[in-house]
Amino acid sequence: FGLAMPLSGSQALYGNDQVKGALWGVEDINKKGGVAGRKLEMIVLDTQADTQLGINAVNRLISVEKVPIVLTSWSNVVKAVAPIANREKVLVISATANSPEIAHLGDYVYTAFPLADVDIAAVAKYAYKTLGKRTAGVLYVNNESGIEGAKVYRSAFEKEGGKVVVFEAYDLKSTDYTGMLLKLRNANPDMVHIQGLVADLPQVIAQMRQLGLQQRISTYAVGYNVKIIEQLGKAAEGLIVTSLAPGPKDNPRVAEYVERWKTEMGRVPNGLPYTQYLYDEPYIIAALFDWAIKQKLPLTGETMRKALLAIKDFNLPMTGMLRVGEDHRVHKPVYLLTVKDGAFVPLATVD
Repeated sequence: FGLAMPLSGSQALYGNDQVKGALWGVEDINKKGGVAGRKLEMIVLDTQADTQLGINAVNRLISVEKVPIVLTSWSNVVKAVAPIANREKVLVISATANSPEIAHLGDYVYTAFPLADVDIAAVAKYAYKTLGKRTAGVLYVNNESGIEGAKVYRSAFEKEGGKVVVFEAYDLKSTDYTGMLLKLRNANPDMVHIQGLVADLPQVIAQMRQLGLQQRISTYAVGYNVKIIEQLGKAAEGLIVTSLAPGPKDNPRVAEYVERWKTEMGRVPNGLPYTQYLYDEPYIIAALFDWAIKQKLPLTGETMRKALLAIKDFNLPMTGMLRVGEDHRVHKPVYLLTVKDGAFVPLATVD
């Protein structure tokens, strides 16, 4: 099978660690005999999280490598390669992208990761119901993930009865956010949600604090990264992040996985939940191949899609039960964490 991820460029910090998780998943499957006695092989290509490079990578995986399944991520890339998947009848599984539009990209595009209308809606509702916030400012990077996630937050917060008083986009290559943040200071919302990326999120937060903006901040799973705490120091205190996977205290296998990172890599992974999903996704693919072999069917994209819809439920080592629905969605509990005394600690679990 193919894996198309950013191995270089601005998103490589996340992409490489997610690939490492997937490699370990493949390695562990093969140690236990592979699939029906065959080794599982993963062919990895670089997308740089760029749409054209993503298209090039998926075209090569399909036409040259002849894979029946491709895992990929970053919402803009998943959307760009969807027409290829549907035309060639090759199953594309979104590994960790979260745009809600992914559920509507065609018969051959599915997700193994909950979309933004799961965790971002949850953190918006938590802000209103539990934290008692009545006004919010939403800042978002001007790309697929940022735009769609920001819309989800606004919709969920306002549906509860809150009011979004600032809704501002910033460019992916920006380094100075003063104009946007002055609008935020003028509106003075109770809460601020930032739908950014790993490269820009700490910069936006740091400049907020420098301008005296002390509102509590939330973001999605991209913020669940120890490097953000390292970069921001005290400015990270109170930050709320989401996770769509159980933590080390929730699942002993996750604790073992984190220790494996510390032993082999000398650190914890960037974006732990994302790497957990990538570790698990080869297990999904192995189950699809196994189903096809037992049914004595050819290992094609069409067969892989049939297998996905036939199996539906997958009990995965790092993330637990996952059901793939015919609506092209998956549903999971949302874990909220916050930064306290320089570390991420559990805050709440939202079903």
